[in-house]
Amino acid sequence: MMRSDDLSKLVLRLTLGILLLMHGIFKVQNGIGGIMGMVASTGLPGWLGYAVYIGEVIAPILLIVGLYSRIAAVLIAINMLVAIALAHSGQLFMVTGNGALRLETQYFFLFTAVAVFFSGAGRFSMNSPYNN
Repeated sequence: MMRSDDLSKLVLRLTLGILLLMHGIFKVQNGIGGIMGMVASTGLPGWLGYAVYIGEVIAPILLIVGLYSRIAAVLIAINMLVAIALAHSGQLFMVTGNGALRLETQYFFLFTAVAVFFSGAGRFSMNSPYNN
C-alpha cells in the first residue's frame, strides 16, 4: 500500500531532479567557460568550475533514480549556495519588474534540496530498506 508521505517524497525528489537536470543539461550544452572564468576571477582555481557538473547533472540523476538521495541533496544545496555567493550575491533580494524575485530558481533548488535532505528518499528509492 502506498503511503502519501512516501508519494510526496517521490514527487519532491523527481521535481527537483528533473528541473535541475534540465538546467544542468543547458549548462553542458553551452560550455563551462564562463563558469570557470567566474570561479578564477574570485581567486579560486578555474577547474573548480567542473563541480557545477556534479551538482547540476550527477546529483539530480542520483535524486531521480533514488540513490543516495540525502548525499545528492547536500551536493545540490552546496552547489546552489556557491552559485548564489559567487554569481548572484548582488541580487539576493532583488525583485524584477513583475514582482518576482530574481533568484527564484536558485532559491527553489536550494530549499527543495534542503527539504529532500530532511525528509529522506522514502519508499521509492533504490537504497530504501523496503526494497530488500
